Amino acid sequence: MPRALSTIFAAACFFGAGIGAGHAQDAADPKAVPSALAAPVLSTQDIKLEEFGANLERFPYPWKVETMELNLGAEEAAMAYMDVQPDKANGHAVVLLHGKNFCGATWEDTARTLLAAGYRVLIPDQLGFCKSSKPASAQYSFAMMANTTHRLMEKVGLEKAIVLGHSTGGMLGMRFALMYPQAVERLVLVNPLGLVDRMAEGVPYAPLDKLLASERAKGYAEMRQYQLDTYYHGDWNPRYDRWVKMLAGQYATPDQDAAELAQAKTSEMILTQPVSHEFGRLGVPVTLMIGMRDTTVFGKGQAPAEIKAKLKPIPQIAAQAAAAMPSARIVEFPDYGHSPQVEAPDVFGARLLEILSSPAP
Repeated sequence: MPRALSTIFAAACFFGAGIGAGHAQDAADPKAVPSALAAPVLSTQDIKLEEFGANLERFPYPWKVETMELNLGAEEAAMAYMDVQPDKANGHAVVLLHGKNFCGATWEDTARTLLAAGYRVLIPDQLGFCKSSKPASAQYSFAMMANTTHRLMEKVGLEKAIVLGHSTGGMLGMRFALMYPQAVERLVLVNPLGLVDRMAEGVPYAPLDKLLASERAKGYAEMRQYQLDTYYHGDWNPRYDRWVKMLAGQYATPDQDAAELAQAKTSEMILTQPVSHEFGRLGVPVTLMIGMRDTTVFGKGQAPAEIKAKLKPIPQIAAQAAAAMPSARIVEFPDYGHSPQVEAPDVFGARLLEILSSPAP
């Protein structure tokens, strides 16, 4: 992608106070401070978007970031994660799975709500994303990501947890529940991808070189416009800029397109590795939290006009997907879009706690 982003970013080279509460990667261990819920202090002075790094080395996260070392094929890799303990534990844990255009840090508001209610929160960055490694030779698959997430749970001593996945993370959550049902207390999906098989609906395969070219062409302006149109139904809040700048700053790093290649491989993975044919095997209770103003249709950009016209967005296919699952229910957010946890964190958090405190469907 073009690296000359100074014009695009001229008015936004620094986050300043707008980045919100968070902490750098070398933050103090939250387990060692009086309260894990206290808002950490950010230091974003002199951090330019162009300098966040391929692994977001200079993008502040809200809690201490740790890593799990592992081998992925012939390459060594490190999976980044935050493992945050509440002040007063209620005996339950939640694993938060981010989406394709998101990171573990995007869950900050949700995590704070959960921590205040006594939940331990485990927040990984999946391999290929954010602060985790982006092994160029690796085959990206939902099964691989489910496996590494389960290995992470074993590493931190979690036998069972509530799994909460958003967007691509929702599709991963379904694959995780199919592979490791014994590790899932319940599954909560926020506007998940994968509710239908888009390739079976006619979306054509796009080779990796074309997907990579598409990723290279993205900058702040393109990312923001996509999210405005697709996620936030034309209603932009300056708070959302934090997440666009995060991704754009990662892409702007001169890293031989490590992040762009990982994102291209992820797009290929989403289209070619459907989970919807296996809904009947989901042996855990499922709740779908659906922002009804979401217009996300994965693959629509590469579909011919006659196919694109037939593709339905997530809110219009959620009911059919839930009916195919043995135990599922839908909770709707009529006023919000693809990311209700970002768009209305207080509303989303309150509903989430209601769901988690109620009997499973």
